[in-house]
Formats: sequence, C-alpha cells, structure tokens
Amino acid sequence: MAVETVLIEYLGDQVFSALMNQAQFTIDFKNQFQALKTQLDLVKAFLADTNNLKMKKETLKTSLIKLRDLVYEADDILTDCVLRYDYQKDGSCSKYTPDEFFFRCRMGRQLMDLNSRMGKMGSDLSAYLTPQHLLSLGDNTYRPKVFTSQDFEPSEVIGLEEDIEKLKRWIFSASGVLQRIGIVGMGSLGKTTIAQKFFEDRAVAGCFDKKIWVSVSQDFSDERIIKSILVQLGENPSPVSDLGQMLHVINQSLQGQSCLIVMDDVWSFNQELWGKLCSAIQKTEKRSCVMITTRNEDVATHMGVESSRIHHPKVLDEKDSWSLFCNFAFQEIEGKCSNSQFEKVGKEIVWKCGGLPLAIKTIAAFLATEVHNLGKWKDILDRFHELTTRKQNSSVKTSLQLSYDALPTHMKQFLLCFSIYPEDSVIQAEQLVHWWVGEGFIQRTEHSETAEDLGYEYLTDLVRRCLVEVVERRGYDGRVYSCKMHDLVRDLTTMFAEDEMLCSFEAGKQKLSPDSRWLGLTSEMSTAKFKHCSKLRALLLMASSQGQFPFSKNQMVSLDSLRVLDLSRIRLDSTSMEKLLSWIFSLQRLAYLNLSGAVGLKEMPSSIRKLRNLHLLILAECGDLTKLHPSISYLKNLIVLDCGSCALQYLPQGIGNLSQLQELSGFRVVRQATPQSCHLLELKQLVQLRVLRMNLSDESEITESEGELLSKLVKLRVLAINTEDCKDRTILEMLDRLHPPPNLKELYLRRYRHKSLPKWINPTKLSVLQYLCLEKGDLKSINPSAHSEEESAFSWNFLEGLCLKFLPFLDEDWTDLQKTMQSIRYVEVSNCFNLKNFPCPVDKPGIWRKVED
Repeated sequence: MAVETVLIEYLGDQVFSALMNQAQFTIDFKNQFQALKTQLDLVKAFLADTNNLKMKKETLKTSLIKLRDLVYEADDILTDCVLRYDYQKDGSCSKYTPDEFFFRCRMGRQLMDLNSRMGKMGSDLSAYLTPQHLLSLGDNTYRPKVFTSQDFEPSEVIGLEEDIEKLKRWIFSASGVLQRIGIVGMGSLGKTTIAQKFFEDRAVAGCFDKKIWVSVSQDFSDERIIKSILVQLGENPSPVSDLGQMLHVINQSLQGQSCLIVMDDVWSFNQELWGKLCSAIQKTEKRSCVMITTRNEDVATHMGVESSRIHHPKVLDEKDSWSLFCNFAFQEIEGKCSNSQFEKVGKEIVWKCGGLPLAIKTIAAFLATEVHNLGKWKDILDRFHELTTRKQNSSVKTSLQLSYDALPTHMKQFLLCFSIYPEDSVIQAEQLVHWWVGEGFIQRTEHSETAEDLGYEYLTDLVRRCLVEVVERRGYDGRVYSCKMHDLVRDLTTMFAEDEMLCSFEAGKQKLSPDSRWLGLTSEMSTAKFKHCSKLRALLLMASSQGQFPFSKNQMVSLDSLRVLDLSRIRLDSTSMEKLLSWIFSLQRLAYLNLSGAVGLKEMPSSIRKLRNLHLLILAECGDLTKLHPSISYLKNLIVLDCGSCALQYLPQGIGNLSQLQELSGFRVVRQATPQSCHLLELKQLVQLRVLRMNLSDESEITESEGELLSKLVKLRVLAINTEDCKDRTILEMLDRLHPPPNLKELYLRRYRHKSLPKWINPTKLSVLQYLCLEKGDLKSINPSAHSEEESAFSWNFLEGLCLKFLPFLDEDWTDLQKTMQSIRYVEVSNCFNLKNFPCPVDKPGIWRKVED
C-alpha cells in the first residue's frame, strides 16, 4: 500500500486546506468533506501498522483492493470539485444553471456513498490492525541525503581487477581480424560490471576506432539490436529499412575501422543474423573484438567463442567482500570501519552474501543509513538468516528484499514506478520526476524549493542504495540524467508492483488488465483493451515503440482518470494528431502531459484551456509546432512549461498569468511591436519562477524598462540565454542592460557572438553563482579581473563548476583564471584551442576535477 498511503496523506491535506480556506465546494458539502477527512486520517493510521499488515496480507487482500479503489475514487471526486470551483471563479460557469444543480446532486450522493464505504472499511481493518498514532508516521518528513560529486564515491571494481587485466591480455595478444570473448556466470556475479570497466578502459579504447555497447536481455529483437548498432555508429536507421539493408550500412560504416562490440546479457540469438553481422565486421580487415556476457555457456560457444576465451568470474573472497561492503556501508567516512562491534556484525552479514557483489552492495548501501545503530545491524543479520534458511531465498533476493522493506513508504512508490519499463531500458530521470510530481507523489515541503528538486533527490537516494544504476549524470553536481535497473532488482519491482495491483505482468513483460494503474505502452501491446482499463492513472509511451501509437478514441474513452500522459516522440499525421488532441483535452484530471518531439503536432489549439488541472506541459523539440493558443493562460496550476527547441516564433500573451510557474523554457524575446506575443516585462508576474531559458535573435528587443525585470525574480536560480548566433551589435548590447537575479546559482550562455561577456556577468553582480556554462561563441576573454585594477573584487567566491565548449577564440591562461575561482572543483573543456596551461587536452572533451586534500 505504498502508493495509497502517500495519496491518503495528500488527499487529507487537500481536504483540510479547502476546509480551512472555506472553498465554496467544501461549504456546499461541508459535513461530507469533514467526514471524509476523518475517514482518511483513520485509514492512514491503520496502514501505519505495516508489520501486521504484511503478516495478514492474504486475509486482508480483498479489503486492500477495495481500499485502493476508494482512495482513488476520493481523489477523483476532490479533483472534480476543485476544477468546478475554478470554473466558477473565472466566470466560465454559473452556480445557478441546471447543469450546476445536477453536478451538486451527483457529488453529494457520491460523497455520502464514499464516506459510508470508508466507514465500513475502517471497521473491517480494525479487526486485524491497530491504528498507530498519526504523529508517529513520519514518512512525510523523510528527506534523503544527497551525495554529489564531492562525496566519497564507493568503488565497484574491488576484486575484479584481475578479471579485467586477464581480458586485456587476451585482447593485446590476439591475432586475426575478429576475436570473440565470453564472460559467463550466474546473475549478480558482476559480469556486466567487468564488461563495463573493460569497455571504459583507456588502454582498450586506444585499440579500437569504434566502440559499441548493446544491451540484449531476454526481451530482444533482431531489429532493435541492429538499430542500436547503427545509432552508435552515427547512422540514422530508417524505420522502413529491412535487416539486409541495415547490415549493409553497418558494413559500409565499419570499412577500414577497428571495432569493439559488447553484447551484454545474451539469453538467445539468431544464428543467421549473428553470422552476417560477424561477416560484416571481418570484412573491415582491421582487428576487432566481440565480447559476450551471458549466464549460459552454450550461448557463448554457439556464438563462436572458443572455450579458452571464456572467462568465468568467481565470487569475491572474504577480504574483497569486506572491502566492497565497507566502501558502501561507510561512505561518509571514506569506506573505513573503525568500530569493532560493527565490524563483527558486518562480517557476519557479508558472509551471508556468499561473495556476490550485488548482494553485498545492496545490503551495505541500506546499512549506510544505520551506521550508528548497532541494534539495527543485528536485526538485519537475524532477518538475513531467517530469509535465507527458512524461505530458501538466495542471498541476492534476501538482500534486495531487506533493502525494499527498509525503504520509507515514499521511497517504495518511486522504486515501483521502474516496473513499467522494459528490461535494460535506459530511463530519463526527467520523465520519472515529472511523473512523480504529476501523480502527486511529491509534495513541496519547507525543506525543498520545488517538488521537482526533491524528486531528483529521491532518485539520487535510490542510486545511493544501489537499487538504481546511473547511466549518465551531470558532472558538476552529480544530478542523474538517465538511469537503468539491474534485471534482478527489476524482477523485485515487478513482483511488488503486481502484488500491490499497480500493474500486471506475464513472462516479465507488462500486460494490460482492468486493475492496472500504470502502463508502459510498447509497440507489442494492443490498445483494444483500453476500454476496460478505467482505473489507469499513468500512461507512458516507451522508447522501444519508436513513436508508434495506434490511437483510437473509441478505445481510449474510458481513461478519464489519467493523471500522467507521456507520448513523447509520438509520430502521427495531421488528422490523427487532431483526433489525439481532441481526446487529450477531454482528460480534465490530467496533471502531466508530455508531447516532446511529437511529429505532426503543428498547433496547440484553444481547447488546451480545458486542462485546468495540468501542472506540467512539455512540448520541447516539437519541430512542427508553430502556434500556441493564448488560452494556455487559463492553466493556473502550471508549474512547468517547456517549449524549448520548438518552431514557435513567440509565446502568447497571458503567460504572466501563470502565477504558479516555476520553470519556463523556450521563451523568445521579441520586439515590442510583435502583436499577441508575451513580452519580457510580462514575466515580472512570475514570482515563483526558479528556471528561465530564453532565446534572443535578430528580431529581439530589450527596452530600458525590461532591463531590470530579472532582478525582480528573486527566486530565480537557473538562467539560460541562447543568442542564436545573432551578430547584430545592437541586440548584443541589449544584453548589457539586464540586471541579473540576485540569487542566481547557474548561468548558461550559448551561441554568443561577441568577444567579451555581458557586463553583468561578473562576481560583483552574481555573488552567489555556483556554475557557469559558456558554449559555442566568439568570446576572447572571460576573466572580469582583466578589465579592472581591483583584482580582489573580481573573485568568484562560490563558483564550483565551469563549462567551456566550442570557444575557438578564447585566449586565457588557466593559471590566471584559477586564481579568481578559489572554490572551483569541476571544469569541463572542449574545443578551446587557445586555452593555455589547462591540465587536460583542450582540442577535445576533457574534464578536470580538483583533488581534495
């Protein structure tokens, strides 16, 4: 009941807030809403007795299913009442129409019926559970510890050094055009980790012109594998190309090139296709290597790997197991255990893990949160013994089970969301966080500036607990950009998600069912069953579907409870897109809509005003989108509006009315004479704005009165300015008029065709700036002290990160720059040919990190 517990808390807060503020709909149904608040508090108190709930799960199965339905029904009713109240406030509907009368009658009946059923539910639960005191729940105050790139990074290579060196010796001593190597072993033994470290090794990289990594897994297709290879070769695989054509393109791309291909997690393969692929590699006549990781040795041998080139990783010995455990359990003290009592208990837990790296990392990462609680460590040791002996569980499953059980309720719901993604999927962190915010899983607290910020912190905490793996992260502060999940951890999430009746699965793949709440839609699924899925709250189009969405409004009409709809990269013709939008605008409870990269989306029409509950609207990279209707100004609940990299000439008037907006991307600065456009001055109304990404061009204009605008946005933390290669000196001088926000933490300036920075980009004006990114420009100098005799006045006291990319005219000495950046710890440089004394190559991507004492 992880998700429902959070939703109950959210609904209770919403009802309480409405009652306190005397909202009209709570006055109309005051007694019923007061009763609903009481029932929600009671159910929440019952659910706090989680231990008894687990023990009596089978007995309570029916009651829990009914409870889930009631909670979501309450959310629908409250949302409908809030939306109706919004319509009344702006005069869109009258309180004295027949339609309003029938609405009140219907809501009154539904509330009475709901409270009656919730009262009976409380009686049913009281037979099995003891209500816990509400103040003891504490989950809503849980705040994850955030580890950034400054923190101690636990090594995952302990005990694997010899494995990697062995593989390197095979490579360096090999003769012949194509060498095949296999890594064979049971799940969780570290096969993929060994392959990754080998793949990233500098000496290995120097042997090959091309490197390709293919995640195969059980749910593979020949077409997906070949397209993955093509993309990594820099080719654009056409959806209409057959396998023969694609193999021909691979052959051409590899001509005269040496290549390393890693086929990770292979369960089975197409013998004919594999033969053709290997033949294409051999035709390059340059030394190449194919590495295969698999659990089945027969798979490796049938793919042409000789037995002498099959590596079998061993479990870690006692010393390496303890070292790996300490690196994760004692991260805060750099992997060192100084307490003999903790060491004694810890070594017993490590012994139970049987030398399996995944089991060791997972349980150690969990215990890292309890490094001062010896009693907790002893309890885990006892439970570890019980689960591995009485229930015949493996050490890995036991480790994962214990880690999951120990998660706070909020964290469990986030982990279960990963279940909808197919095996080995690379998942965009932004999509996850927006989903969590849209469905109400994350609420803004006094500790966090925004719910989105807190979402990234929760994701980082899952990474720290070794339940999620990072694919890509931001170097400056470690924020996760993309991630994935080990297949054994995914097995756990699918099991619990199905147990909680959130999703249904068959052979590891998600399937549609009438009780499903979340769905990751793939091209293999039929939408015909949608008409029976009225409970669905989150629908996300998976990347593997390649934008194909067989839309039929008749089949989708029952999905009126959707809160989350992510159809990014969808590809439809104009007629189908119009029909899709017509259906989307009927989803009045929708809170998160993502149509980024949609092909065929040319206009966002006036009907967008119907989505009054929308909190996040993502339209980034919609290359066909040329018009956004002014009625978007009705969406008063919007906190994120992303129109970046669209074909829009301007945003419409009325954007300033979106008073809750926290993030605005794709704002174009236009001339004052441009009709119906949103001007810079209008943004002064957006007092909650934290992130602003704006574009200037030859058609832009910044007036004197607009120059001070940004200084009024006191909550603005991130500012990105793209001047789109504008060379009009008048436009560039306009930038000098800007007065920057007083609390700016991150600044991005791109495609700026001027020799020196705007005057306000200096330590005096940006006194708390932490990160500065300058890309693709004609800058010659970025050192403010070069233009002043008072060098001490131009020291960046808080600047920690710097990014300099594609600045061919930049003529600076890193030694001098470093003197003005005493706190700098991360610098990323690329194609800055005239940057002197930088410790890394400046003609290609390079990263410098400060070595801490």
